[in-house]
Amino acid sequence: MKKVNVVIWGFGAMGRGMAEMLLSKKGVIISGVCDLHPNLVNKSIFNAINAEQNNHPEVIVSNDIESLLNKENCDIVLLATDSYTKKAFPKMKMILEKGINVISTAEEMAYPKAQEPELAKELHKIAKENNVTVLGTGINPGFIMDLLVVALTGVMSDVTHIEANRVNSLSPFGPAVMEEQGVGITIDEFNHGVETDTLAGHVGFAESIGMIADAIGVKLDKFEQQMAPIVTTIDRKSPYGFAAANDVAGVNMTGQGFVEGKVFIDMKHPQQIEPELEGTHTGDYISIKGTPEVNMAITPEIDGGIGTIAMCVNMIPHVLNARSGLKTMIDLPVPRAILGDMRDLLEE
Repeated sequence: MKKVNVVIWGFGAMGRGMAEMLLSKKGVIISGVCDLHPNLVNKSIFNAINAEQNNHPEVIVSNDIESLLNKENCDIVLLATDSYTKKAFPKMKMILEKGINVISTAEEMAYPKAQEPELAKELHKIAKENNVTVLGTGINPGFIMDLLVVALTGVMSDVTHIEANRVNSLSPFGPAVMEEQGVGITIDEFNHGVETDTLAGHVGFAESIGMIADAIGVKLDKFEQQMAPIVTTIDRKSPYGFAAANDVAGVNMTGQGFVEGKVFIDMKHPQQIEPELEGTHTGDYISIKGTPEVNMAITPEIDGGIGTIAMCVNMIPHVLNARSGLKTMIDLPVPRAILGDMRDLLEE
């Protein structure tokens, strides 16, 4: 059986991490990389990520995605370019219409029907027509504050309230995430961004809450979310971000899903660059009221950068095995590390 051929579209922090992880795996090959950055185009990916080529064929970064979308040499695309379904849609449509599967890191794609139901229907239709599969995943949304919550309810006979709390570091993420979270801007600029709806903050609460509610069969009355700045008292610097003292180092996001007028799903997600510099310890916490009560704590947090990269790479065989159409993490097998040959997980 031939190796799984993967194209990476978007060679920022996440795309490069995916390349590094794929190079360490058996039964898979990187058949192409696409990025528009002039410092990357026509350069070897091995130079870009400072990795040994070993027996892997040379891969040159291309700015022409169409030249890479040949289903004879590409089984799946890892799309790491956008946060929103609407922005990622044209790219996913192009890939799917070429008869190629796709995994997107776009946060809204973790459960696109939450905010883009019509685009979700269209993606499902296109994927079905071309007998391929599209999935959105990542660490959050995609696992910590949704899929893991759903899994924990599997040991319960009833659920009365869910709280998910992720205290994490933004430091591993690239420039796009820094901009979305307002890292480095002033408090006034942050507040203006909130008022004008031009500051994204964490993207994914609507998707995570929608996924949980649908998975356990609960009908929500409404969804709300809030965002507040996390202001640093000292200079903080990460690989892709910088916040001077008294500016914004991140955002404190909160969100709620209501049932019969009461909060049924409660989410809290403060995230910032270099949180330890001011005594904030990261962690992932889930508390579910019901029978029996379930409480989980992971400290420190599951690394957001590595986690997102691993989720995308580790879901490759499950997407290739899946029935055609738009899938979410509650539709596919449980994610797991792949330590052997990826081809061993593929169905005939």
